[in-house]
Amino acid sequence: MSHARTTPLIQSLPPKVPFVGPEVQERLSGVAFSARLGANENAFGPSPSAIEAMQEGAAEIWKYGDSSSFDLRTAIAARQGCKIENIVVGEGIDGLLGYLVRIMVAQGDAVVTSDGAYPTFNYHVTGYGGALHKVAYRDDHEDLPVLMARAAEVDAKLIYFANPDNPMGSCLQGADIVAALDDLPDGCLLILDEAYVEFAPEGIAAPVEINDPRVIRMRTFSKAYGMAGARIGYALGAVPLIAEFEKIRNHFGLNRAAQAGALAAYEDDAWLAHIRQEVARARDEIARIAHDNGLTPLPSATNFVSVDCGEDGDFARAVLAGLTARGIFVRMPFVAPQDRCIRVSCGRPEDLEKLAAALPGALAEARS
Repeated sequence: MSHARTTPLIQSLPPKVPFVGPEVQERLSGVAFSARLGANENAFGPSPSAIEAMQEGAAEIWKYGDSSSFDLRTAIAARQGCKIENIVVGEGIDGLLGYLVRIMVAQGDAVVTSDGAYPTFNYHVTGYGGALHKVAYRDDHEDLPVLMARAAEVDAKLIYFANPDNPMGSCLQGADIVAALDDLPDGCLLILDEAYVEFAPEGIAAPVEINDPRVIRMRTFSKAYGMAGARIGYALGAVPLIAEFEKIRNHFGLNRAAQAGALAAYEDDAWLAHIRQEVARARDEIARIAHDNGLTPLPSATNFVSVDCGEDGDFARAVLAGLTARGIFVRMPFVAPQDRCIRVSCGRPEDLEKLAAALPGALAEARS
């Protein structure tokens, strides 16, 4: 035998990944980015108490982490008013989505998402042989009623819906999401990705009853808590569904330092309030830079701003290329008409100063 006997499914998949990371781009171009504004990381950093906890945890990194994440789940349960059995902790929302798809989707099973929504979810679905059905955005919002209608048409097992949304930054009121559950088809599970909910205004977090079997909510320490590199997040759901994760998850997939840092970050409300203020100021500054260059910033409930470049996707891609050439890392939506935009993460003042300096030249090149 001259090669590994991979499955027919794996052989049928394209050789690609959802994202090309900034480090990869830097290696390919030979130029380092001077402003990292593309991955929606929290450039303001984690809580000092989280850093201290992770440093202390590093001294015991020779030990495996707690396989049950008991302390972290206990803290989350106390704040959420639920049992620890309603919570599973995993390797970020990306990891938890992979486990959930593995639990729910067999080859050929239908899954519904928005065309242009978070691509890593699609990557997991195709990796397990699911059939993706995509619905267009409406007015730069994910269209929840149409997602549910499509799910009924195709007998979908899952609907993916992010609130607030990435890549557009738009959101729905949480009460409207709960009301819409009356139209969720029987046997379909709504994945409610709340990665950015800590940045959103009051009322955006959906007041879902914790044991409602129709919904699983996913949250992360990568965004507001500033721990993207630690790879840790959690899901909230009905006890029977959360128990299914125990059958297949990597029980030692989380290191001790990440768990200690997440616990300290979760308990530091003052630092979270500080981050919200910094992000709000950065959103305002991105909007000002956009307006100064004749562009339109879209309303955002997240730690990024999608900026309408005013033309088509080819023009926006040219603007992005011009920024990249000037050392500014940003991203953009993948699907028309949202691809008329570039997406700029909230950064430190010095990062946004570099964006402001680079954007006029990038625009001039794109227009020429």
